[in-house]
Amino acid sequence: MIPESFIERLKDTSDIEETISSYVPLKRLGRLLKGLCPFHSEKTPSFTVYTDGPQHFYCFGCHKGGDVITFIREIENLEYVEAVRLLAQRAGLPMPEDAADDGTSRLKARILELNRAAARFFHQCLIDERGKDARVYLAGRGLSRRTVRNFGLGFAPDSWDALTGHLASKGFTQEEMLAAAVASQGRRGLYDQFRGRVIFPILDLRGNVVGFGGRAMSDRGPKYLNTGDTPVFKKSRHLYALNFAKVDGPDTLLLAEGYMDVIALHQAGFTNAVATLGTALTADQARLISQYAKSVAIAYDSDGAGQNAARRAINLFSQLEVQVSVLDIQGAKDPDDYIKTFGAHRFQNLIDSGKSALSFEIDKLKAARDMDTPEGKTAFLNDFCRLMATISSDIQRDVYLSEVARELEVDKERLKTTTEAIRKKRAGTAKRRQAHNLKPFVQDNPAGKSPVVKPEELGSAVAERSLIAMLMQNPDYYDDIQSKLTDEDFISPDHAAIFRAICAQLEHRRIPDLIYLSAYLSTAQMGILSQILATGKEVAYKREQLDEFMQAIKQKPTSREEMAQLSPEEAYQRALESRKRRPSS
Repeated sequence: MIPESFIERLKDTSDIEETISSYVPLKRLGRLLKGLCPFHSEKTPSFTVYTDGPQHFYCFGCHKGGDVITFIREIENLEYVEAVRLLAQRAGLPMPEDAADDGTSRLKARILELNRAAARFFHQCLIDERGKDARVYLAGRGLSRRTVRNFGLGFAPDSWDALTGHLASKGFTQEEMLAAAVASQGRRGLYDQFRGRVIFPILDLRGNVVGFGGRAMSDRGPKYLNTGDTPVFKKSRHLYALNFAKVDGPDTLLLAEGYMDVIALHQAGFTNAVATLGTALTADQARLISQYAKSVAIAYDSDGAGQNAARRAINLFSQLEVQVSVLDIQGAKDPDDYIKTFGAHRFQNLIDSGKSALSFEIDKLKAARDMDTPEGKTAFLNDFCRLMATISSDIQRDVYLSEVARELEVDKERLKTTTEAIRKKRAGTAKRRQAHNLKPFVQDNPAGKSPVVKPEELGSAVAERSLIAMLMQNPDYYDDIQSKLTDEDFISPDHAAIFRAICAQLEHRRIPDLIYLSAYLSTAQMGILSQILATGKEVAYKREQLDEFMQAIKQKPTSREEMAQLSPEEAYQRALESRKRRPSS
């Protein structure tokens, strides 16, 4: 376990506002900071950072929450020790030599070492006799030796065991090769996952090789093959070449479809180009782009699949504060082909004259209808009004309504009336979708007065949450609790774990700060604790309520076995239902 003295130093040097704001734009509202959640798509900020009292974050939309370490774990997909190490590196603090490391962290470290060794092997194969045909292929694609070297391109020999044999000679085990997804298990033993392919190493934002893409040199197998999910790599969360593109802090990122497009763009001077990894853009990738750029120019292939992928990307970016333009790549099948045919200067003109996302969408709606018939025009206008209803800017909506009305010679006011009717219908649904499904159990009071909890109306699951909130606010109550209540009395396993971790701190007369608790709780449990703190922050608990909370907990209206099968939200709803069934006095 990492010494708490080190965690104390880390706490002093890792301000939660500074750390989170490097990933999420935050706006101060009084004592709170709010922003768009980096863990789910939303248009209305529900992600909240609390800097007074226990520093923590909580999203009222997706219910993720915790301390600064939990945030790094979630955003970077790291284990606890890895997150601490990353924060320590940023703060310039050397990790304690005796810091414990769990098995998962050690495996991740070994996979990164293995991937680095594999990348070196593939590159060596490319530049020696084994890679002659691959070098001819890359040269035919117009790539210079410098570009090949900068991107660390390689070649996987058409052999069953070239890589596995090499890695074994370096001391890597079969289990590690399988975990890294560079090998597969067959009836005769291990064999290379990548064979007879040009190799594209995939790097994370810290420069670690986390996976590989491979382009076939023959017609056997799929044209492109990517590393499957591993402990260090999930292709839905990474973007190819983002480690290069982010260096200059670009305002705009170029989003292409594949490895070769990105490499060709970089070679032509467009070093802000990135690509998805063999899949359509995901919500995680869209949020990742939003962290590094204010706008994105979509440079997808000109075929039908590319245009459909562009529409999906637009939908994802519409939920984020990212401006979108779409490049009209006419006369070529993709950015690589366009640059070869027309040159980098013409491609820059494409970027400068890129269609707005709305213009792109409107053009697609037109293309789907027969605009030479009244029926086709009517269908398009209905589609158009539904699209306009999604636009939040009154000015932008008015401009496009005016433009289409003038173009098709229809009454603008009729289009506006139809659009507003659709917007009004959707408004209620959107508001309910944003509502937090776990409300604090408090009694409504006149304005200006703090809400007061009524413990006699609470189920035991809710009483557990109230007691945890009360104990976090008033640690001195621990002496009254320890002789009367244990974690065995809790019906929710997560509540029991949180209570146990808090008590462990209080037993040693330590204030139960979240940064200490995160070492003993899962990220999900940290989210629950943050929710408890967020919803109970303004509740005025009274000392006499302590016994009532403990009594409610000990009543156990639901068995532990039954509760163990319920999520915290289900437990919460169970308590609500129990409350509703009680006769009013």
